[in-house]
Amino acid sequence: MIEINLLPGARKSKRSRTSSVDMRAMVGDLASRVRDPFLISAVASVVLAVLSVGAMWTYQGRRSGSLTEREAVAMQDSVRYSAVIAQRGSAEASRDSIVRQIAVIKAIDGARYVWPHLMDEVSRALPAYTWLKSLSQTSAVSNVSAEVEAEAQMSGGEKKSRMAKEADSAAVANSRLSFRIVGQTVDIQALTRFMKQLEASPWIERVTLAKTEAVMAQPFNKEATEFTLDMQLQRPDSAAIRRVPLTVAVR
Repeated sequence: MIEINLLPGARKSKRSRTSSVDMRAMVGDLASRVRDPFLISAVASVVLAVLSVGAMWTYQGRRSGSLTEREAVAMQDSVRYSAVIAQRGSAEASRDSIVRQIAVIKAIDGARYVWPHLMDEVSRALPAYTWLKSLSQTSAVSNVSAEVEAEAQMSGGEKKSRMAKEADSAAVANSRLSFRIVGQTVDIQALTRFMKQLEASPWIERVTLAKTEAVMAQPFNKEATEFTLDMQLQRPDSAAIRRVPLTVAVR
């Protein structure tokens, strides 16, 4: 029996209504078609790059926010402590000025009382029947000012200038002060006692007898022995330095 469809498309639409879409079959068909390994690695690289960019963007955003907060806190602290920093700078400048003045005073007082001490020690050691003709310095005399010596003391371990080096050499020369005594005695044993007492002084060292000669002492025209002694300054311990108060009577 032959059927003739007088309504074209009616049966096709009916079949389309009853048919369902098979997703599993579509995915399997797509997987069967994509078998190129280069394409798969390219897609995987793109996905990995997108994930990496997203992670880095998130990390950089968090870090930028943290640094912005820290910068704001630092600016607030800078404004808050600016006055304290200025006061500290002023205090350090005052301290440096005071230290420089103290160094100048020490440089001035360093050799002020050297000769009074030496003359006191020589006078104390001088025996009887012995007198002096001269007491003079034989080492070089320092011409460096107190300000330069203070600069040398404050320079410390830093790079020293030419003036600071000159001050150092002058300080070394001053610490090695040498002087000579010329005197006369009528007793040769008194000269020996004089040398021993000078050597025992905490301010004098290296006492040597340069020369002796027989002379006629005036005004009595008596025979005597003229001697020349060379010696050096010795820096004594602080315990050997005596300090007494200076009192002035005011009427």
